[in-house]
Amino acid sequence: MMNIPKGKKLILFDGVCNLCNNAVLKIIKFDKHHIFVFASLQSNIGQEITNHLKIDITKIDSIILVEENYSYTIKSSAALKIAANFGSFWKMTQLFWIFPSVIRNVVYDFIAKNRYKWFGKKESCMIPTKELKSKFIE
Repeated sequence: MMNIPKGKKLILFDGVCNLCNNAVLKIIKFDKHHIFVFASLQSNIGQEITNHLKIDITKIDSIILVEENYSYTIKSSAALKIAANFGSFWKMTQLFWIFPSVIRNVVYDFIAKNRYKWFGKKESCMIPTKELKSKFIE
């Protein structure tokens, strides 16, 4: 089992989804403290981790935040936990915690269900540039 680098949080994402790839690039941009590393759900390491955690990616096929000791968060809660690490107006996203996850996830699931139709899909996973390669685990 692959270990997440010490002090890092792993974001598993849909590597063929244009919306998801753009979100990863935004997270990298706002991750001033270099907290996050990434792997696609389709990658060997993504499959190894989801199998280890017994996550059915046919049901949870978007964002998964994996933290120390392999505790993980999914969907809108993962997005809010990620945004909590950024400054400025991103702090305002924490107000969404007042809504129960079942309500937040209705919106999240609606966007996730339509992401390929609205934003498109790649034929294969994103290949990070040389500058971004250190942010991805293999």
